[in-house]
Amino acid sequence: MQRSLTPYLVAALITLAGLVWLYLAGRNLICPCGTVKLWDGWPAPGESSQHLFDWYSLSHVIHGILFYGLLWLVARRLSFGWRLALATALEVVWEVVENSATVIEHYRSNTVSVDYNGDSIVNVLADIVAMWLGFWLARVFPVWLSVVTILVLEIVALMAVRDGLALNILSFVWPMDAIIEWQAGAYAPPPAP
Repeated sequence: MQRSLTPYLVAALITLAGLVWLYLAGRNLICPCGTVKLWDGWPAPGESSQHLFDWYSLSHVIHGILFYGLLWLVARRLSFGWRLALATALEVVWEVVENSATVIEHYRSNTVSVDYNGDSIVNVLADIVAMWLGFWLARVFPVWLSVVTILVLEIVALMAVRDGLALNILSFVWPMDAIIEWQAGAYAPPPAP
């Protein structure tokens, strides 16, 4: 049986449409600092989510795992490719909303991310690729390993930058001073040797 490339082309077109939308909405193509790092584990102020991959990429892997589970529940008769196209649409909507002026201002006003300026377009593309990775992992992993992967990725992000998908959503919906103070410790510069 020959598999159709159509859903993968649709996923690519959805991705392209989202990136063009963000560009037209004024998002930077790359970091205003003028560089593109493959990994940015300790962003300088104003550089959060401006490079390809960072600690928040783990959240997008989790998106892929969760989207796979959701679409398996509600659309399991669709092929893997069409479910991936739907997951891509969900991820693109997430990125467009996350990078809207209203959401950026909410993050800046109500969370520890006072210098957050939204994502660069290269970071959005990398986030979508991270979601694709999570979606594929959920396809090949047994359910228990997908759950363990989510927990491990959340714990790693919490330990590294005192944030993760669950805490990010909680802080967005219900900001708490205690969490903001705890997270602020992650942004203190590392001690000089």
